Amino acid sequence: MKLTIKRWIPLVGLLGAFIVIGVFLSPEKLKEYPAYVSESPSPTGIKALYTYLEDEGDSVRRWSLSPDRLSKKGSGQLLIMAEPFTVPDQEEMEEYEDFMRRGNTILLMKDNPKGMFDIKAEGIGNDPVLPLVRDVEGNTYKTDTLSSVRLEEGERDTVLLDDVDGTIAYKTEVGQGHLVVSTTPAWMTNGSILEKDHLSLILLLLKEGGADEGAILFDEYLHGGESGASLATLYPQWLLLLLLQSAIFTLLGLWMQGKRFGGILVPREEMVRFSDERIKALSAWYLKGRQYKASLLIQAEYVRLLFQERWGIPTSKEWGDLKEPLERRLRTVSEKEIASFLMGMKGVLNKERISKQEYILWSKRIELFRKEVEDR
Repeated sequence: MKLTIKRWIPLVGLLGAFIVIGVFLSPEKLKEYPAYVSESPSPTGIKALYTYLEDEGDSVRRWSLSPDRLSKKGSGQLLIMAEPFTVPDQEEMEEYEDFMRRGNTILLMKDNPKGMFDIKAEGIGNDPVLPLVRDVEGNTYKTDTLSSVRLEEGERDTVLLDDVDGTIAYKTEVGQGHLVVSTTPAWMTNGSILEKDHLSLILLLLKEGGADEGAILFDEYLHGGESGASLATLYPQWLLLLLLQSAIFTLLGLWMQGKRFGGILVPREEMVRFSDERIKALSAWYLKGRQYKASLLIQAEYVRLLFQERWGIPTSKEWGDLKEPLERRLRTVSEKEIASFLMGMKGVLNKERISKQEYILWSKRIELFRKEVEDR
């Protein structure tokens, strides 16, 4: 017992030293973030929207480089500009316009977008008449945040949102792509996105921008590049030091108790799979017995299980109901190929008997989809 106490004295002293250092190095206040930054958890940031889109499975990332680095080949991307701090110069504006001409979309959310992309706007005073917004279908939405600026749309522009004072958002074609403009960036902020119908309005604008078709980029270049937020800036130093102390204390405690780390011995029967001879024998049995449909059903059910394990698509869904979820996730497969595969699977599995030629054809098609799912 005496030996054990002596061994613990240095450990307690070391832990006390860490605590004292943590108290003296703890910061007096938390980091302040600029408004409309996608990494900012403050009420004026838009991290909530970024996280929501990321959790929905969309391809979302931050863009902190100059517009001349934007993809020269890709199309179908959506670039979100949330209240830019600066107006790009003429050369940068041409790069953004070229990005749209190649088939991409820019969603510009700015209180007063006048001066960007030849947008025209006018002020209406400080107090909007009614806090109601209307979309193209006549549906109305409630909001408590409206800009004192209204847009002046042209003949080729499509009004997306307006109120009694004028146009709040519109969409226009730029080459093969589009520009979506709105004067209400405050709807996107963490402190406002769940108020009234703000989330519904933001999702409407994202849909018009083609958010469900390709990658989504949040432009941080016009916010001065990357904000530099990291683990060391998101959390106070005293908390990081406390976590470090806890980790060291745990490791030292395990070491003093004589714990050793290494691989876990797994019983051989849990790792050994069927031999190639067994698999070949099963395949030969299905082929000689012409059990083509039974074999095809097994392959189809395995692919359905992969859909459920990878993407949470229930196996109870009919083949015809899988079109929309598969189109969102299989970006490398065209909508036409997905529709053809699902309709064909539904038809061939409903047949009483399947010929050898059909079996070989559909086995190959199922295998292609299996690889697409497992490779993602």
